[in-house]
Amino acid sequence: RVTKEVDSTSKEAKSFLKQQEKWQSAAPASFPTVSGVKRASGMSSLLGKIGSKKQKMSTLEKSKLDWENFKEEEGIVEELAIHNRGKDGYIERKAFLERVDHRQFEIERDIRLSRMKP
Repeated sequence: RVTKEVDSTSKEAKSFLKQQEKWQSAAPASFPTVSGVKRASGMSSLLGKIGSKKQKMSTLEKSKLDWENFKEEEGIVEELAIHNRGKDGYIERKAFLERVDHRQFEIERDIRLSRMKP
């Protein structure tokens, strides 16, 4: 079990609360008993316990959680944010390569079209 404290106004907290609401609304309906107290019947309760498996954490989720914890422990969150905004950032390099690839494609397309016309 992993515990993480976040600000109640953060995106992560809001998405967690929405997920909890979905789980509660998707809970199986219980049946009323003679005394008026709602209880799940024996068979449906048993089947519900058998059918509801614990959700396992995927490798990607675990890696993401480990990375977030590492960044917080080492205090490098701000440093990474500043570094990734600059020209040396991964996103900026990726966008540059996409622009170059698109430009190269346009040049090759223009050459092919010019050869077809005559």
